Amino acid sequence: MYKKSAAIRGALLFLGANCFAMSSFEVRGGKKLSGSIVPQGAKNEALQVLSAVLLTDAPVTINNIPDILDVNLLIELLEDIGVRVTRHNRHSCTFQADQVDVDYLASDAFRKKGGRLRGSVMVAGPMLARFRKAYIPKPGGDKIGRRRLDTHIIGFEQLGAAFYYDEDHGYFRLDAPQLRGANLLLDEPSVTGTANIVMAAVLAEGRTTIYNAACEPYVQQLCTMLNQMGAKISGVGSNLLIIDGVAQLGGTTHTILPDMIEVGSFIGLAAMTQSAITIEGAGVAHLGLIPDKFRQLGIDVQIQGDNIFIPEQETYEIQTFLDGGILTIYDHPWPGFTPDLLSIVLVVATQARGSVLIHQKMFESRLFFTDKLIDMGAQIILCDPHRATVIGLGRKQALRGITMSSPDIRAGVALLIAALSAEGKSVIQNIEQIDRGYQYIDQRLQALGADIKRV
Repeated sequence: MYKKSAAIRGALLFLGANCFAMSSFEVRGGKKLSGSIVPQGAKNEALQVLSAVLLTDAPVTINNIPDILDVNLLIELLEDIGVRVTRHNRHSCTFQADQVDVDYLASDAFRKKGGRLRGSVMVAGPMLARFRKAYIPKPGGDKIGRRRLDTHIIGFEQLGAAFYYDEDHGYFRLDAPQLRGANLLLDEPSVTGTANIVMAAVLAEGRTTIYNAACEPYVQQLCTMLNQMGAKISGVGSNLLIIDGVAQLGGTTHTILPDMIEVGSFIGLAAMTQSAITIEGAGVAHLGLIPDKFRQLGIDVQIQGDNIFIPEQETYEIQTFLDGGILTIYDHPWPGFTPDLLSIVLVVATQARGSVLIHQKMFESRLFFTDKLIDMGAQIILCDPHRATVIGLGRKQALRGITMSSPDIRAGVALLIAALSAEGKSVIQNIEQIDRGYQYIDQRLQALGADIKRV
């Protein structure tokens, strides 16, 4: 059995002893990179399928687990709850939730640790389904604007759960002597909300229908895994899920998809640094609009089987709409463009020819990192908290290195890409935000020839 806290200790092997002491990346940019890189397992999928192991007392093996802080923290949280974790290697584990301590979720220790990780909300659905009660600590995670839990709570209530909020301790408590199927119409196609409700409904009595459900690959993968465990879910991949509750679930083996956000990040990295990079095992069938959106920026994205090759490009030109209007790229529920890549698209556009309007609809604080890009020499007009217009420099003027801080996971990697393309030295502080979502990123970039070190 893998000893408690070993998941975090393993993460520290690559983070160094000062992981939580405000580490920084020191980057000397302007170098062309080359070679191949393999994307990690999908972070967002991992947080869902790892939580789903609580739905059964049988062993569940999960492969291609990303070795990142958020995921390792969730694994440690599962161990604290009483899940037995056997590590086969850094990316493969077998979980068995046959000794779960339900009362631990009411403890200060759970609230403190769970509050550090927004993904901890995902254990609520499985706990409610199997043990009839759940606790949701006030969530942590990225500071990118309001991220409400209404969809989760309302869905649980419609399945028969009673909801309480403890103001003194800052957590939600849910009780459900019996969950019963219901017809749900979600007010928003929340990915985590859909996943949480699905996990609660698979063990509910009767049929549950979820309309306006999220249909991202993460949710599809979760539903596929649950069906392999004995659940009865139909409509997978659509926005109408039909779930017939079953008495219990069994074990299974599941492999997490490649992280499409990393794939998009590496496409942007290649373009910005004028590098020839191959992204191996990119999970092309599950990327949706991602390759096409980068092509709209003028990037040559070549699909080679399940690999993506980005050739060295001296310049790339942003397309316009058919009527000549300035291109707008915005986020939208799947199969629309994922909001997690808008920060990358914005950075890549700074060195393109042409202009583009970036419209971040979902989170009102995600574009505030643009002030750092402006300090680097980018031409960006922040129209309001949701929109920014980028006037591409067309490589007539390189970005310049500065000292900056990473505000969230995606903005942090966008700033890292900017630093790798800039002239001179950049220092990126608060890189724990980047480590939360990207495994061994400095080592993997060094293998491509990047001049980056952790200090």
